[in-house]
Amino acid sequence: MTDLHALKSGTDVRGKALGENAALTCEAASRIAGAFVSWLKQRGVDIPRVALGRDSRITGEALLAASADGCRLAGARVEVYDMCTTPAMYMSLITEGFGCDGAIMITASHHPFDRNGLKFFTKEGGIDSKELDEILAIAMSDAPLNQGGEPIQRREFLPVYCEQLKERVRRGLGTDIQKPLLGLHVVVDAGNGAGGFYAQLLEDLGAWVEGSQFLEPDGHFPNHVPNPENAEAMASISAAVVKAQADLGVIFDADCDRAAIVDHTGREINRNRLIALICAILLNEKQGLTIVTDSVTSSGLARFIQEWGGEHYRFKRGYRNVIDEAIRLNEAGIDCPLAIETSGHAALRENHFLDDGMYLVTVLICEAMRLKQEGKELSSLIEELREPKESAEVRLSIAAEDFRAAGRAAIEKVMDHAAFAPGWRIAPDNREGVRIYFDLDGEMESGWFLLRLSVHDPVLPLNLESDVDGGVKYMASALLQVLSAAEGIDLTALQQFIKNGEDQ
Repeated sequence: MTDLHALKSGTDVRGKALGENAALTCEAASRIAGAFVSWLKQRGVDIPRVALGRDSRITGEALLAASADGCRLAGARVEVYDMCTTPAMYMSLITEGFGCDGAIMITASHHPFDRNGLKFFTKEGGIDSKELDEILAIAMSDAPLNQGGEPIQRREFLPVYCEQLKERVRRGLGTDIQKPLLGLHVVVDAGNGAGGFYAQLLEDLGAWVEGSQFLEPDGHFPNHVPNPENAEAMASISAAVVKAQADLGVIFDADCDRAAIVDHTGREINRNRLIALICAILLNEKQGLTIVTDSVTSSGLARFIQEWGGEHYRFKRGYRNVIDEAIRLNEAGIDCPLAIETSGHAALRENHFLDDGMYLVTVLICEAMRLKQEGKELSSLIEELREPKESAEVRLSIAAEDFRAAGRAAIEKVMDHAAFAPGWRIAPDNREGVRIYFDLDGEMESGWFLLRLSVHDPVLPLNLESDVDGGVKYMASALLQVLSAAEGIDLTALQQFIKNGEDQ
């Protein structure tokens, strides 16, 4: 049997699903889905009800059928929703009239079309890494997974999910009229993923959606990668908004758990800008809130949140990490309504801390409509966000066989150096890897870098940001000297980055 543990990617199963050397086969998907049912039984559910959906990937239909059959054979009552979004699959678990015990979404998010994967949910939310290990262990065991089951049922949930989003718009605008978005022009780019229905949802609410593009599901993703962090994708939606003279544009990844927007000028509002925008909306309603973000957010964002009356709380990368930390903070009595990553994963407390890009965009559209009625633009909320003059990311490969040990040793070397080196200061909110502040050109904390160990890969991602010209190269060169004796770290990418800066 193929080592199914090799398909683990954080809290998801993911792998090549098409062509030669495909690892995520229908057989593998069936066995893993059946193991999910067995795992639910071990948690006390005698006859689990399991819902399944998929995005637009070309392998999605076959993998969905195989997964559904695996669940049936393991003794589950199976409901198939077919094309769906990842957040909708979770919402189906807590929506009256549906309420299965578990859900499986067939998706690989923004990854290439030949990849696919499985995401798992219970009513408590997405499973964690340890729970996935348990499921994969069952899948790899000799435990019988062929116990028969009832015929598979096919149902629709997306129309219900759409109604939930429409209700959020009306609630956000304080109205019960049928078309509260009359007068707002929004361009939707679904990247040929599962989210094309959002344009019709907005149109039903009265919005004008002329200029929307790539709404039809097409698992080859022929127009651009469905990824709010991809430069080509963002350029495409920006151009579409400008051409249509729209108020704003929205773009989703393939399964719609991530999103970004652009303003009426085509300016991208993703990463730090997106975080600042939703923070401004929340902090305008209530001061003193704590916002959990991933570790690579900018110094300018931290200042922005503080100026708006909030507390910025950096944590480890990984959407489950920031969500779990936000939940923990709330349980400890800290008022934290948002967990968000620069990647576009955003989870609001009001929405069950579900990372739902479509829900986030819906909240932003409500604010855009409210501001337009006042003669203002949505992007006016982030006019005071200070952005760096320079920023870069360099990925340092780890050649050592035990890459985690080598990566940790390199990080410790940097921390040891920073403890005594003049001008180096370890950030007080250092919760992942090592974040070092520099006072460049005599300006306090005008530069920083973060060196951390990748969650999955033998890589040390290095993020650098500077408020002064030449600061990124200065910090990269200083770090290169410290890491020159680090064992098992390939410094070629860092050396080349510095050289390219010198050649400019």
